[in-house]
Amino acid sequence: MEQSLLAVIFALILSLTDYAKAADQKAIAPENLLVITAATEETDGFHRFMRTAREFNYTVKVLGLGEEWKGGDVARTVGGGQKVRWLKRELQKHSDNKELVILFVDSYDVILASGPQELLWKFSRMGHRVIFSAEGFCWPDQKLASKYPPVYTGKRYLNSGGFIGYAPDLSAIVQQWKYKDNDDDQLFYTKIYLDKAQRTKFNMTLDHRSRIFQNLNGAIEEVVLKFEKARVRARNVAYDTLPVIIHGNGPTKLQLNYLGNYVPTAWTHETGCGICDDDLLDLSEVPDEEMPTIQISVFIEQPTPFLPEFLERLTTLNYPMSRLRLFIHNNVVYHEQHIQQFWERHRDDFPDTRVVGPEENLQHDQARTMAVELCRGDPTCDYYFSIDADVALTNPDVLRILIEENKSVIAPMLSRHGKLWSNFWGALSPEGFYSRSEDYIDIVQGKRVGLWNVPYITQVYLIRGSTLRTRLAQVSLYVQDGMDPDMVFCRTVRDQGVFMFVSNRDEFGRLVSAANYNISRLHPDMWQIFDNPVDWREKYIHENYSKIFDEDENVIEQPCPDVYWFPAFSEKMCDDLVETMEDFGEWSGGKHTDERLAGGYENVPTVDIHMNQISFEKEWLKFLKEYIVPVTEKLYPGYYPKAHAVMNFVVRYRPGEQPYLRPHHDSSTFTINIALNRKGIDFQGGGCRFLRYDCNVETPRKGWSFMHPGRLTHYHEGLPTTQGTRYIMVSFVDP
Repeated sequence: MEQSLLAVIFALILSLTDYAKAADQKAIAPENLLVITAATEETDGFHRFMRTAREFNYTVKVLGLGEEWKGGDVARTVGGGQKVRWLKRELQKHSDNKELVILFVDSYDVILASGPQELLWKFSRMGHRVIFSAEGFCWPDQKLASKYPPVYTGKRYLNSGGFIGYAPDLSAIVQQWKYKDNDDDQLFYTKIYLDKAQRTKFNMTLDHRSRIFQNLNGAIEEVVLKFEKARVRARNVAYDTLPVIIHGNGPTKLQLNYLGNYVPTAWTHETGCGICDDDLLDLSEVPDEEMPTIQISVFIEQPTPFLPEFLERLTTLNYPMSRLRLFIHNNVVYHEQHIQQFWERHRDDFPDTRVVGPEENLQHDQARTMAVELCRGDPTCDYYFSIDADVALTNPDVLRILIEENKSVIAPMLSRHGKLWSNFWGALSPEGFYSRSEDYIDIVQGKRVGLWNVPYITQVYLIRGSTLRTRLAQVSLYVQDGMDPDMVFCRTVRDQGVFMFVSNRDEFGRLVSAANYNISRLHPDMWQIFDNPVDWREKYIHENYSKIFDEDENVIEQPCPDVYWFPAFSEKMCDDLVETMEDFGEWSGGKHTDERLAGGYENVPTVDIHMNQISFEKEWLKFLKEYIVPVTEKLYPGYYPKAHAVMNFVVRYRPGEQPYLRPHHDSSTFTINIALNRKGIDFQGGGCRFLRYDCNVETPRKGWSFMHPGRLTHYHEGLPTTQGTRYIMVSFVDP
């Protein structure tokens, strides 16, 4: 406690000293500030830096654009002297301008968090003519650590990624450079700073407490986001400062990317916004024949639910088909039938389709390499769109939206329904694997909306063709021993300085789970009600089901007292269920055993197959809970179903087998009876008669369900089927 108090008192004394120094300083006008940076190419990091400079109206001079970099691999070792040579030449122009303040910063890994007024005020307040940024590591020569002046609070060592000073002083410093381009710039500045005579001559200091410069290396835990009324600031909680320049030096570039999503940006507390001020492209007035050409590459690497629906969505994209080219890699024999059916329906839409099937025996990474090389080697391929089969894109405008975001690599944000599993990571662990970022959940749940710079994307993304042919031209994007193709892709893209973005500005769709997909079944999608409930509903629930709960629709009918009739199953569900039962084939013949009924019983046995026989019992009970219970509560007010049922079976009626059912009560609180095929087409006759009310229902509709009370009032019989075969699904609910 004593130490803490002393530290506070000492910090207060230093602050008062600073204020005294600042009083002697006259205000510096923003027009007397020049920002100088170095960059040989316009990388995504450079564009981000310039965007922040424009945001705050800085005047920036860029050195080195278009020149060959000869300063060494500064990301991994010493180097960077070429920057000093450039700066030496540039500052000769300003060496006599005593009023001019020069701010030198790197560009690829720097963002500006505030404007010139604040920067110059803080510079004046510190009372020194030259200020370098500070960090906690003595680089590149650890032996020099003991030579640094003592520091009572803050970071001790010089970092050359950012410094500010008057032009004559900085010019005199850099005129001392007489070394090679690949010699180390930080070592050069360090030796000048450690020379007490020069430190005194130029009135030099370090920004020990990150008032102006924040180096992130070794200080990530010190930096948090401070959400102000209309913008966001990075705050150093160790020294309670709001730095103006944020430098992602060393291995902290991903943390800078995270901060760059917010600093600077438009911000509202209601939703939040990541990079909301970027210039967008506008395709609305572009004629179809001039739209960018896109290669859509589809990857089917494992058995995947709802693949026919996935393929059909490709034809519903709001994009001129003449500007699309299709590549499909299918590694699953089971799915060959689906691709063949798709091709037969849509060959005219995609005349240049290339399909690589399982017979080619291509590995996952090889298939992705083959696909991307087709676009990379074709100058007319404007965009490469990669999509895996477990992606359900429901927004037909997805291609236009992603192109208009104007990024080199961008993905639409998707997640599994009701879960946090998504197609991006917000952060990486030190080992390069998944780590949850602070804002990950808010982005997935749409509480923060925008365009987000992230370290990892997968399953679906768009790459600009020109990026493939330039900055990504000389690298292998997917192949590396011991690594999954998606990990190789993201690491390679990051290493090339290309930013990856994910957008949640629009609703794009969802991810499909393939974890429990059992293709040994005839129609395995039927079993997906738990893992993929939205896709299951779209495929298997009647299109008018939701109208049941709309009072203006009048979808529900009441053909007999307390007998209700409503849409339940889609035609696909009816067909798949009938085909599944016939494929199983063990019809009861009107006789049942305790094992078949799993504890239930029938008053009047039928020719049927029970759900537990095809291992569909728990899926059926889920259907009752999700889709029948809400209807029951609407139609029978005051009764709250348990959705318990042990008698769930498909009945088959046909002449010569069992054409009808004698009068009986059902062993249920209520019964549902869903017609699975079509009268007049598949069979003749049939229907149901409620004896108490002398009321017949003889025209059942395929996919529609009767619902009526059991046990007491609704004594009924099955009317004879006179021709063909009639199938119905029956469930005795809450026996």
